[in-house]
Amino acid sequence: MNKIIGLLAIIFLTHPIIAQTGQVRLQIDASKEIGEMKPIYAYFGYDEPNYTYMDNGKKLLTEISRLSPVPVYVRTHNLLTTKEGEPDLKWGYTNVYTEDEQGNPVYDWTIIDKIFESYVERDMRPLVELGFMPKALSTNPEPYEHAWSKKGEFWTGWTYPPTDYDKWAALIYELVIHTKEKYGADEIKTWLWEVWNEPDIGYWSGTFDEYCKLYDYAVDAVKRACPECIVGGPHTTGPGGESGNKFLYGFLEHCLRGINNVTGKTGSPLEYISFHAKGQPEIVDNHIRMNMGAQLNDLVKGFEAVNSFPELKGLPVIIGECDPEGCAACSWKRDPKYGYRNGTVYPSYTASSFAKIYELMDQYDVNLAGALSWAFEFENQEWFAGFRELASNGVDKPVLNVFRMFGMMSGNRVEVTGNPYSANEVIAKGILGKPDINAIAAKDQNSMTIMVWNYFDDDIPGEISNITLNITGLQDGKLLMHHYRVDQEFSNSYEKWKELGEPQEVSEKQFKQIEQAGQLKLYTSPAWIEAKNGITEVQFFLPRQGVSLVKLEW
Repeated sequence: MNKIIGLLAIIFLTHPIIAQTGQVRLQIDASKEIGEMKPIYAYFGYDEPNYTYMDNGKKLLTEISRLSPVPVYVRTHNLLTTKEGEPDLKWGYTNVYTEDEQGNPVYDWTIIDKIFESYVERDMRPLVELGFMPKALSTNPEPYEHAWSKKGEFWTGWTYPPTDYDKWAALIYELVIHTKEKYGADEIKTWLWEVWNEPDIGYWSGTFDEYCKLYDYAVDAVKRACPECIVGGPHTTGPGGESGNKFLYGFLEHCLRGINNVTGKTGSPLEYISFHAKGQPEIVDNHIRMNMGAQLNDLVKGFEAVNSFPELKGLPVIIGECDPEGCAACSWKRDPKYGYRNGTVYPSYTASSFAKIYELMDQYDVNLAGALSWAFEFENQEWFAGFRELASNGVDKPVLNVFRMFGMMSGNRVEVTGNPYSANEVIAKGILGKPDINAIAAKDQNSMTIMVWNYFDDDIPGEISNITLNITGLQDGKLLMHHYRVDQEFSNSYEKWKELGEPQEVSEKQFKQIEQAGQLKLYTSPAWIEAKNGITEVQFFLPRQGVSLVKLEW
């Protein structure tokens, strides 16, 4: 308590406006279950496949695999791209397909095996994205490698339809057969398979009908090689936008009622549905303003699309990219609106938005299996360069600790009331008039977890809130409480790096200090508290953009 009072005194001296504490009381009723605490957070992805098996990539994969009680799914672009140049921002390759002088296929599984092995060794599961087009199959192969990092042409040869759909299908068939022989049928039937990425925009330089043909040929090849393998799509952009919405409806119609380009029969296999959902931050009055409402609106429109087809009721839905905005490889130096990523805005946004994703899942009664965060790590970049990533130079960033918190939540979600900020309200008005101070709670047989956040769309100083958790519906007796925290002081490698003078040449001692600061930290020592008449209370201060996880065990 003395430490908290001292902290408040310091804040008062420097920011007298935010020193006043708001009183917030949240009611958690352990007896009112509202749905399963599904591990929808256990999905991640990135553009650059070759980073997977580099030292920092493998280290981060280990961290990600350990934060979840269930296997984590991992999705990456460029799994079929031809080697040209070197791995770069938004670019990578596996070189699985080339042709000899007579035009015969030459398959090389060396690099793609290194990627899949990195996942399987950690009990992770690939979400296998079948793309992009190998150079030897592209209808417009020159130029092939894009020049995005050099601010040059992006939608180059890798985005085009194949010259020969039978060769495309043969590549997919041989890939699945190879993985089946290497990892076993029981293993790969737990993987997820999909065709391409965001075919409604420039990632696909063909037509809608050509994409449906690409899908039909690829999925038919997967099923011939592995009938039990799970296929889906189309991983379009947000349905809140015109292109993503129109394409998603058209694709679902094709899979249900269209003519299959391979079999000539009606329909095409579709065992899960995927689309993307992104926020839209901007600079307002010289500060970053997040826009969670845009991301949630994508979810609403996507769920509405799924529910408009009765035949799809109960089919798993995966939000294939689910993020505060759309460009992981853009740094704040490229655009200042991305400056939220290193500090506490990103983790608090994640806590608040995921809680609202669960809310919308319930509201639209969809079988949401996953919400995939498009964030990983970037090699050979400056420390905390401002990319949307989970780690910088081998050190975990604050946002990863919120996923660690989610990984500690299990059982069924229970009712939280007292300071509502509904998903629909966020879509309509944003989180601007007042902060979103709320919680998501879950209970299993012997424990309860409560995640609390103090989030605001504007990245500006705000008041510290005095939180009271009134928890009812418990059994009487002693409860062991662990309280974890992500804020400016706790579980924050970025603040430690700044404290050390923002070094780009980091010594071994400094690295260990920053690395340790990046781990999830207890806010207070473990303590025994008591429930009487089924009730207990927990009180603490929570600063703006802070996140707490309170775990009670009995």
